[in-house]
Amino acid sequence: MSKQQELIIKQVLDAWNGQLNRATKFFRTHTKEQLEMEVAPHKNSGVYLLGHLIAVHDALFPLLCLGERLFPELENIFLNNPDKAGLKKPGVEYLKKCWEEVHEKLNKSLNEFTSDDWLQKHNAISEEDFKKEPHRNKLNVVIVRTNHIAYHLGQLAFIDN
Repeated sequence: MSKQQELIIKQVLDAWNGQLNRATKFFRTHTKEQLEMEVAPHKNSGVYLLGHLIAVHDALFPLLCLGERLFPELENIFLNNPDKAGLKKPGVEYLKKCWEEVHEKLNKSLNEFTSDDWLQKHNAISEEDFKKEPHRNKLNVVIVRTNHIAYHLGQLAFIDN
């Protein structure tokens, strides 16, 4: 692995950690009542976005070959259905604990990856497709998820207005 490749991997992980830290700070400093607010009229609530981000990040475990999800029950509520589907959502304090647990374990696992590990295929791409498109690797997944956090943080900012 070249120094340049290692630098790029570090930059991607720094961006991931930066967005993750911003989101963690947001969720830690907002109350249940604040998170129950919609980001805009008839749009997602902060609670839904918290659960959604947990479910997406929890899905990284099997996607990146790190093991099974910690909270598979959140998938139906926060990924397969919209906020207004009428499904019972877990409480905010429970979701905040899930957030901490998912990211503690996920970051520990990600920090154990070697530079070569980052450039390997993830579980959502076939060997044949990966040979044609090697940029669809584990590092690319983290880039996409970093942008995903930033997108939802932009929505969550409206809770403070």
